[in-house]
Amino acid sequence: MDISFDLTVAWAVLLVLSVFIYVVLDGFDLGVGILFSAFHERRERDVLMNSVAPVWDGNETWLILGGGGLFAAFPLAYAIIMPALYAPIIAMLLALIFRGVAFEARWRTERAKKWWDRGFIAGSVVAAFAQGVALGALLQGIEVEGRAYAGGWYDWLSWFSVITGLALVAGYGLLGATWLVMKTDGDIQEKARSLAWGFGIATVGFIVVVSAFTPFLEASYAQRWFEMPGILLAAPVPLAIAAMAVLMFRSLAIHKHEYRPFVLALLLFALCFAGLGISMYPFIIPTEVTIWDAATPWISQIFMFVGAVILIPIILAYTGYAYWVFRGKIDPEKGYH
Repeated sequence: MDISFDLTVAWAVLLVLSVFIYVVLDGFDLGVGILFSAFHERRERDVLMNSVAPVWDGNETWLILGGGGLFAAFPLAYAIIMPALYAPIIAMLLALIFRGVAFEARWRTERAKKWWDRGFIAGSVVAAFAQGVALGALLQGIEVEGRAYAGGWYDWLSWFSVITGLALVAGYGLLGATWLVMKTDGDIQEKARSLAWGFGIATVGFIVVVSAFTPFLEASYAQRWFEMPGILLAAPVPLAIAAMAVLMFRSLAIHKHEYRPFVLALLLFALCFAGLGISMYPFIIPTEVTIWDAATPWISQIFMFVGAVILIPIILAYTGYAYWVFRGKIDPEKGYH
């Protein structure tokens, strides 16, 4: 029992870490796609595309790891979540595929370049929105009966899931804008800095709205946030988010830093993830299925965990090396310095 408990928590942490890494890495390149419509000149769009070209495909490795980890380590949760969220998940996957095709095809045509640019924008927006909708639908609760999904086809669609969808679009736009502040110079950087302000304000506004309504979705959420001893753990999170937002805006407007706004935006996302963890733990499907209810037998967890311990450092090393090779500013004429 002790081994099972430890491994189950370890797998839950591993799954959350994979999802978080995916969100912040693929988030900024989806954000670049969301911002594409604000840059109208071909040269500007080429710079935006080249800023993420070396890393965007590898960023999606973490989505595969998160989905595979859910299926392998928590099969019951996978079996319940997938039918409940088929529509937004399929929309996300189709959008990511179409976005990838547009990414490659726009370089190989002149006549249809504008259409592929529009496809790149649409794929980025739809993928981000669908991910936010799926998160909101999971957070508001999934109807479970026995060991199966018992809800309807449209249960995922609600005012709350739409708000979380828009929130993630804004958040990814913030990541994309701060990425461009870090990676570009001149007019593009100044436009990106201005966009970072707008998307930053929208992101903080959505955080406030979502945070205000989340405790009232489930009674257990309210207990975590407003009753002892949970409030001792929960209270510092909104204070830290407020402080991080102030630092980010000061870094953008007053000090005009280049790297710091992106790092602070990542930390803002990390604090939001911490808030989600406080609300949901130990449930993987609030408030129906805990991580222990959904976990595969511990002998299977041991077998898979050995593979994960070997594989994940390799992925991290490859990812870190790729970002190190393509560090620094991007030259509009020659690519990376």
